[in-house]
Amino acid sequence: MAASDAGPTPDTEPAVALRLIVAACRVDLAKYRAITLQSRRAIGIHQTRVALRRLRAAFTIFRPAVGGPRVRSLSAEAKWLAGECAPARDLHVFLTESVEQVPPPVKRIAARLAAAHLQRARAALSGARYAAFDRDLAAFAAERHAAVGRLDEFGRRVLESRHAKVLRRGRALGKLDEERLHRLRIAIKKLRYAATYLAPAFASADAKPYIDVTVRLQGALGALNDRAAARQMLADLATAARPTEDIARPLKVLARQAASGEKRRRRRLERAWKEFRKAGRFW
Repeated sequence: MAASDAGPTPDTEPAVALRLIVAACRVDLAKYRAITLQSRRAIGIHQTRVALRRLRAAFTIFRPAVGGPRVRSLSAEAKWLAGECAPARDLHVFLTESVEQVPPPVKRIAARLAAAHLQRARAALSGARYAAFDRDLAAFAAERHAAVGRLDEFGRRVLESRHAKVLRRGRALGKLDEERLHRLRIAIKKLRYAATYLAPAFASADAKPYIDVTVRLQGALGALNDRAAARQMLADLATAARPTEDIARPLKVLARQAASGEKRRRRRLERAWKEFRKAGRFW
């Protein structure tokens, strides 16, 4: 059965649900791609990456029901595009969220680096490879797949599996090192997207509270992960400096800023984890 005008329903086929998600993501991608190509507004590159991340998540979630080389190819192209946009987005986050009071010499280097990163993203988003990807997305979204399965049955299996994986990854949370925290963050991100995409299959008031809890947990883990991203940004800035630009001392100051607040971040993570453990499943 096809989805209703209001969106997917419990008896919607998984393939139909995926087609609707892909079509919506493609609209968002086109909107924010245009902003990225026409201006330096941060929302363009940020939301372009979000649209690509949502696409990749959808292909991964529905792969057990709608697999094959075409889905793998579309997912791989979305990953490539996201990677081309990542440096511009990561540098902006570092300068606006991870540190404060960026010294003028570092600002000048960051401006040059940001311009180069933006040009790289624009080249990827305006080339022949992107055009082919967009055509393939449109064709995939317009296809009519054979009716196989129900979204609620499929969703229950996916959500139960991903929820259990997060619980396994989060065991002994206080003792997890940076690599294991990163794995937990990836697991909760995948669960969050799965819950968001599959919630329409379940008429439950518990869906929104559950999704909100996953968002908070992902945010808390992301705050800890920012330390690793900050180290990369500092290294990039150091590499981009000209011989006449001595920024070793300013970068050390920024490194201390980026690393501060460790206890606060850990407390936030512990609260978010407790909330997640208590959250009621909606499937």
